Amino acid sequence: MSDPLPQPVITVERFYLNHAQKLQMTLVAGGEGLSRKLEEGSVHRPGLGLAGFFQYFAHKRVQVIGGAEWRYLKSLGAEEASRRIEALLKHKISCLVFTRNLNPPAYVRQQFEAAKVPLFRSHIVTLKFLNAATIALETEFAPQVSEIGSMVDIMGMGVLIRGESGIGKSETVLGLLERGYALVSDDVTRFRLIENRELVGASPETTRYHMEVRGIGIINVPAIFGVASVRPEKRLDMVVTLQEWNKSGEVDRVGMDQQQYNMLGISVPHVTIPIRPGRDIARIIEVAALDQKLKSLGHNTAREFNERLIERMRSPIR
Repeated sequence: MSDPLPQPVITVERFYLNHAQKLQMTLVAGGEGLSRKLEEGSVHRPGLGLAGFFQYFAHKRVQVIGGAEWRYLKSLGAEEASRRIEALLKHKISCLVFTRNLNPPAYVRQQFEAAKVPLFRSHIVTLKFLNAATIALETEFAPQVSEIGSMVDIMGMGVLIRGESGIGKSETVLGLLERGYALVSDDVTRFRLIENRELVGASPETTRYHMEVRGIGIINVPAIFGVASVRPEKRLDMVVTLQEWNKSGEVDRVGMDQQQYNMLGISVPHVTIPIRPGRDIARIIEVAALDQKLKSLGHNTAREFNERLIERMRSPIR
């Protein structure tokens, strides 16, 4: 298991470039401050700050001014509103967004330009913007880890295939692609923890949609197998470890003992498959994924078989 990756450094520029289209954001002032850092993955409405109370002011978050805040500022008059904005800027905020398609007046733009703090405008209503921005920031700040292994989507089940170098992971993935399944990542997969409840895997940007096959080299998966053969990301549902037969030790032949693989504090079902010449590993992984899907629906074949066997043993001999 790999160690977690360092916490990413999130700049206002990265947040803007990655999510501007979805959040309908446009930069209106303070472009020189796009290198400012966001330190918390959340948003904040600075209503109390604009009223002069800064004791618990969350200055490390994305600041959002909606209709209520702007009507309050307008009620103060331009001169007093300018002083309130100036007090807000003194608390070293990273950026500020006007929602509901509100147009910041010239004096506000000038203040943000002079302070080199990015000022944005969004067409989305405030509540929807808060929800969408929170989700976007949680994605950016989510804990991450890199795992050595290839990930495949098998009938909706995200499966990470691990194993020693040269054991046949890429050949196994090719066999699964030929059966109509989809590649998420080859060789190295990056996982991020979403809302402390599920792991989502994706490929590093440089190798996305490509595979290395020994003896052939780098191949473009969608060009060969079609656009349906790739996924940009997938939730992790199962981990499969390929292991040489002589290193596997005693193999569970019934499947009563469910192994678990821990990643970023989340336990995922884990299966170890012994490798031996002549075994169709792609087919075995396919069946293992489908069996795990049955278990998630409440059908545990091994347990049901064991219960039926015990019931038969308890029945009187006729």
